Amino acid sequence: MTFGEYIRTQREALRETDRCFSVRQVAKRIDIEPSYLSKIERGHQSPPSEDTIRKLADDLGENADVLLAMAGKVSGDLREVIIRRPELFAELLRQLKDTPDHAVLRVVRVVRDGAW
Repeated sequence: MTFGEYIRTQREALRETDRCFSVRQVAKRIDIEPSYLSKIERGHQSPPSEDTIRKLADDLGENADVLLAMAGKVSGDLREVIIRRPELFAELLRQLKDTPDHAVLRVVRVVRDGAW
């Protein structure tokens, strides 16, 4: 599923129970033109900027990092972390790419808790 298709599916699912999730109303809340949002949803426009994706994620109750990844983008704060230590983070990500989710979560917990 493309970025636009996912956005449209999620927005329309929300609209079934809450009319405020029309293209026009969502676009107004995130400060873009309704026609622009419609084009994104139909795949006639590339995914928007990080800022717009974050606003869209917040409005739809979605995870911004997931939407950014679907759009082929990386969050600015993560980009800064990688740029500060590119060799270390490149190696870390390469080592983790085929690691099962439960093992990655274990690494995250160890780092977060400082238990090393």
